[in-house]
Amino acid sequence: MKVVIFAGGVGTRLWPLSRKSTPKQFEKIVGDKSTLQLAVERLQPDISLPDIYIATGKKYEDIVRRHLPQIPPENFIFEPEMKDVGPAVGVAMGIIGKDNPDLPVAIIWSDHFVKKERRFREVLGFAEKLVSKNKNSLIFIGQRARFANQNLGWIEFAEEIEDIRGTKVFRFKRLIYRPSLEEAEKFLETQTFAWNPGYFVTTPQFILSQYEKFRPDLWKGIMKIQDALGQKNYEKVLNDIYPTFEKISFDNAILEKINPAHVSVIAADLGWSDVGAWEALKEALQVSAKENVIRGKVLLEDSTDNLVFNYTDQLAVGIDLNSVIVISTDDVILVCPKASVPKIKKLVESLAGTPHEHLT
Repeated sequence: MKVVIFAGGVGTRLWPLSRKSTPKQFEKIVGDKSTLQLAVERLQPDISLPDIYIATGKKYEDIVRRHLPQIPPENFIFEPEMKDVGPAVGVAMGIIGKDNPDLPVAIIWSDHFVKKERRFREVLGFAEKLVSKNKNSLIFIGQRARFANQNLGWIEFAEEIEDIRGTKVFRFKRLIYRPSLEEAEKFLETQTFAWNPGYFVTTPQFILSQYEKFRPDLWKGIMKIQDALGQKNYEKVLNDIYPTFEKISFDNAILEKINPAHVSVIAADLGWSDVGAWEALKEALQVSAKENVIRGKVLLEDSTDNLVFNYTDQLAVGIDLNSVIVISTDDVILVCPKASVPKIKKLVESLAGTPHEHLT
C-alpha cells in the first residue's frame, strides 16, 4: 500500500504559532517533533519510507525536505498553487496510479494527533485488505466520537457488513460537515455516526474514474500531468496545467457524488484528534477536562481547564484562570476564553492590509 500525507494547509486557528510562512504541520505542537514528522513516524514499521508520499505546496518545498530528509526525493508532490484538496488528491492519484493503478492508496493528513498508533496501523491494514479484494471501492476510516463535536465533519453509517478480527465494517450512508451542536448531540446518542478525520483507502483507478465521471475538466488535466510524468517536460506541464484547475474541495468534487454502494466505513477508536484549533489540542492532550495543559515556562495557581503554551524564555504566570487559552510567542501574545477560539481565524483575516499583516 502507498500512503499520501497531505501537508498544505495554513492553519489559522492555531495562530499565532501557525502562520503562512510556517503552518501548523511544521511546528512542534505535540512533543519535540512537528505533526508532519509524527504523521510519518506513526506509519512505521508497517509502511516503508519508499511507500510514503508527501503532497504540499511548492512554497513549502524547502521546509518539507528539511523536516523529512528520509523520504525519497521523488515522493514529494509539490503543487504549483494552492487549489484546495480536489485537484491535489486527483494529481496525487494520477502520479501514483501511472504505475500502480490498482494498488491500495491511503490518504491521511499531516496536522492530526493519534494516540493509539498501533491500532491506527491495524485499521489501515484492514482497509488495505478490503480494497485489495474490491478495487472499485473506498473505505472511510472514522474515529468513534468522544463528545458532540460541532467543529468536525461526521460520517453516518448503516448496518454492519463485515467483521475483521473484531473490527466492524459498516455500510456507508452520508457525510455531514460541521453539524449544529444539537445535531452533534443526536449523532453521539445514536451510535451510527463517527467523526470524519478525512482518512480513506481506495485505488487510483477508482478515484480517477470518479473524476472522469463527475469532474471531466479536472480529469483531463490530471491525465495530461500523468502522461508527462517521467518526461523532460513534466515540470512545465504541471506548472502550466495545475494553476488552471478550479479551486474546489475533494468532498464537493468527488465524495459527495460517489455511489454509496462503493463505499464502506471502519469506525474505530484511534485516539484521533484534529489539533487544528487550540481547544481541540487541549482536548487531545488532557487526561481530564479540568487539567491544565502547559508547555514551556508556565506557572499556574488556582487555575483549571486552561491551555498555556509559552514559546519564549520569559515565565508566563496565571492566577485564577478558568477555561482560557494563552499562547505566547516572541512577537504575539494571544489570550482568549476557550469558547472564543473560533474567532481567531476571523481576527487573523482582519489583519490583512494593516501594520500587523506580517504577523499572519
